Amino acid sequence: MKKDTLILRNQIVNTTYYYIYKNLEHQIRLDELASINATSKYHYHRIIKEDTGSTVFELITSIRLQKAANLLLTNKDSTISEIANSCGYLSHSSFIKAFKTKYGFTPTNWRKGEYKKYSKELLKEFPSSRDFSLIEPEIKVCEKISCIYIRHKGYNKTIKKSWEKLKAIAYENNIKEYKELALYHDNPTITPLNKCSYVACITVDKKYEDVSTFEIPESLCAVFALKGRYGDIINFIRYAYHYWLPNSGYEAKTLPLYVLYHKNIFTTNLETFDINLYIPIKVAY
Repeated sequence: MKKDTLILRNQIVNTTYYYIYKNLEHQIRLDELASINATSKYHYHRIIKEDTGSTVFELITSIRLQKAANLLLTNKDSTISEIANSCGYLSHSSFIKAFKTKYGFTPTNWRKGEYKKYSKELLKEFPSSRDFSLIEPEIKVCEKISCIYIRHKGYNKTIKKSWEKLKAIAYENNIKEYKELALYHDNPTITPLNKCSYVACITVDKKYEDVSTFEIPESLCAVFALKGRYGDIINFIRYAYHYWLPNSGYEAKTLPLYVLYHKNIFTTNLETFDINLYIPIKVAY
């Protein structure tokens, strides 16, 4: 595949993700997405399927249900119908059916505590007894960040290969000063780890013609400082979404969480990491 074609495809995928995030409460049509990406419906759908492994419908549905799963915990005063509507479901019954198909529980039972069993099963390969309750975040507005990136499917140690390629790209483009970040497009506490979309990123201060770039948008964030070993990030995300957020007075936005590495176990031979973890939030009313 030609380099300019690859860059264009990456731009289409990025535009799609962030358009869905910003318009999740509305009905999102295939022709609408194709139009904003200036391509035919057939060509657009094929790109999304090849690059994400999901159809456009599956991608939208996954993001809708992840948001709903989080809002059921954080928006304690909202009814299930209100949450369904805010995630783009016009029918209460269709929402319940879709939610149960994905998570195995009704929204009511999920809210009552079944989410703990679900996430515990997903994270069984990362057992942890660590107490995160003393880690308090700083709530602040975080500026937009421009990045070069590589997408990786699945959360596992093969992520290291994506980081190696990204560092090679930095070398070839003479990018010597940068920060290392990672986006978690899927919440790993409610999405099987082999299906999670992880994006390795390095910061840049300008656009490059031969590589794909995108921007992490400005957002109010809860920023947690965390140190630990491989697997602790996943368990901390579980704590943040399932324990901290429901009692915080905030709710998670649809925007993906991201981490800023001070010590990155995927790019060093160290067994420990040192990060800031950013969860985009808004005030819960």
